[in-house]
Amino acid sequence: MSGYAVAVMPSAKGLFPESHPHFIGTYWGAISSSFCAEIVESADAYLFAGPVFNDYSSVGYSLLFRREKAVIVEPDRVVIANGPSLGCVRMNDFLKALSKKVKKNTIAYDNHRRIFVPNGVPPKGLPGDPLRVNVLFTHIQNMLNSQTALIAETGDSWFNCQKLRLPDGCRYEFQMQYGSIGWSVGAILGYAQACPERRVIGCIGDGSFQVTAQDVSTMITCGQKNIIFLINNGGYTIEVELHDGPYNIIKNWNYTGVVDAFHNGEGNCWTAKVRTEEELSEAIAKAQQDKKDHLFFLNGGSAEAERPPLLHRVHCP
Repeated sequence: MSGYAVAVMPSAKGLFPESHPHFIGTYWGAISSSFCAEIVESADAYLFAGPVFNDYSSVGYSLLFRREKAVIVEPDRVVIANGPSLGCVRMNDFLKALSKKVKKNTIAYDNHRRIFVPNGVPPKGLPGDPLRVNVLFTHIQNMLNSQTALIAETGDSWFNCQKLRLPDGCRYEFQMQYGSIGWSVGAILGYAQACPERRVIGCIGDGSFQVTAQDVSTMITCGQKNIIFLINNGGYTIEVELHDGPYNIIKNWNYTGVVDAFHNGEGNCWTAKVRTEEELSEAIAKAQQDKKDHLFFLNGGSAEAERPPLLHRVHCP
């Protein structure tokens, strides 16, 4: 065992066991996991295996590591510091050979353990308080296990899902290199069809959902038991951060009504509206117990300023 600290870039989440004692989180520039970037960027040297350095994976090129201290291993070449670049070297061959030369060094891991403070738990609200996003994702965290697969949509769901800790055996899918909104609805459909033994959990924004919503109809036809959390922000929230304008505001749908129309009395799915944490807890319990063979759809947030944040859970008897 090398003793090295291990971090993943966002697209690699799920490819390294997060239960490993030396896993320190996601290295994602300015929005890295707590205390992860500090350890990576202060190290004497770092090895990147298969990285993609673009504006998405670096959050606007906010990575502060120094290339003169890096070994970058690509599928068919290795770049050492600012040069040389060694071509015709397969990643698999290089990493196998390197593993035989590694000497144990726990300094980076020890430094992380010294400064690390565990994530807190959202403060408990008063009964009847509007449901908050951090509370919602705390409940999603508790739903993850070795029999689930988590799929995160482009946008706001990226950042919230990256914070979730994957238990052993839990699968994770995350598409970011093309920023293709609506990808996750089709991905949930395909994943669930290929792996019916898993409960697929998807997190998606309202703007993305409107692009590919009809795939939920096929999920019902196929008898899938997916759980879909829809974050309703009333528009393209992630685009507001890039370039704001009225075109980022979209028509608010009656999302439970849309799914009810897809259901049309045929198949198993479940819908309802949830406004509080208490109602959310009750809904999730039902989805995991007597409705565990049903499609479950939940809309978090509210696009209507006059109303408190709400959640729609899909309930078709």
